Amino acid sequence: MLMFGSLFKHKKQSGLGAGCFKGFTDWHSHILPDVDDGFSTLENSLDALRAYEQAGVVSVWLTPHIMEDYPNTVFELQEKFVSFKEAYFQDNLSRNAGFCCLNLNLSAENMIDNLFLNRLEKRELLPLGEGRLLVETSYYSAPMNFEAVLREIQAIGLIPVLAHPERYMYMDNAYYARLKRMGILFQLDLPSLYGMYGRLSYKKALYLQKKGWYDMTGTDLHSIEAWNQMTK
Repeated sequence: MLMFGSLFKHKKQSGLGAGCFKGFTDWHSHILPDVDDGFSTLENSLDALRAYEQAGVVSVWLTPHIMEDYPNTVFELQEKFVSFKEAYFQDNLSRNAGFCCLNLNLSAENMIDNLFLNRLEKRELLPLGEGRLLVETSYYSAPMNFEAVLREIQAIGLIPVLAHPERYMYMDNAYYARLKRMGILFQLDLPSLYGMYGRLSYKKALYLQKKGWYDMTGTDLHSIEAWNQMTK
């Protein structure tokens, strides 16, 4: 994950360059079309995967929102994922692209809200690989009983992965340290490391990177325009 390391420290306010993504696994994206605030059309989603192929990305986790604003169910997302994966395979085949097909995987970004608590109780979840669960909170305040909820996730045998911790305004260095002591994994949003989300998120990302507290990396990609900006 930290193969990007020092490169990003000098890339604030500029793109990363597509060459940085060779061999990359994107652990967080909103490329699955028409399910949340990410990609809205199949063609735009396929454009993103074509760009990923050319950049040398090898694996992509599709992590649509599950939250009260986007109450996607596990079954609905699995159905859409199967259809999308087939569309991508046929697109790749028809292009005879000369690239290996990307390894596509389905998970979700779970907002810790009342809907999540209900799904957690029923075990209606889409893990991020084996034994992990991607979660997020409001950027401005922690959910009620946040740490207790994280322990509930751990109690059912899943390791919480906190999406883009550098973007939470209410978290400070002591808060991050406490979460790490709990065994919470951290997922970096790449755009944070070149200032896309503002100076505070940039500084926090550098701090967390220096501490070695990031466990995985994602683009959090919501549009092909964002990809173009990231790789210009």
